[in-house]
Amino acid sequence: MKPQAISSSPPDCPLCGRPLGTEHIDRHHLVPKSFKGREQFPIHKICHRKIHSVFTERELFRTYHTWEKLREHEDIRIFIDWVAKKAPEFWAPTATANSKKRK
Repeated sequence: MKPQAISSSPPDCPLCGRPLGTEHIDRHHLVPKSFKGREQFPIHKICHRKIHSVFTERELFRTYHTWEKLREHEDIRIFIDWVAKKAPEFWAPTATANSKKRK
């Protein structure tokens, strides 16, 4: 049996499609932990923060629990278009949906 080659390129972020690299990586639950979601996916920290700045946990559970559904949302599409031009290591703080509602 022939050994398989190990890929030297990092995996891609499931939201923006850029290489993940090794810095500023989070894990995202497509089904929120508060709704008993267990499966986690590596994702850029900035992409993860963007998701949670746009959607509440309930919205993620009810509607936006797939990568396709997330990418279809206008705010996320605009974000992906913007972040696609950034280096994989790029990170900047983003407000969360919960902090927006308190204002």
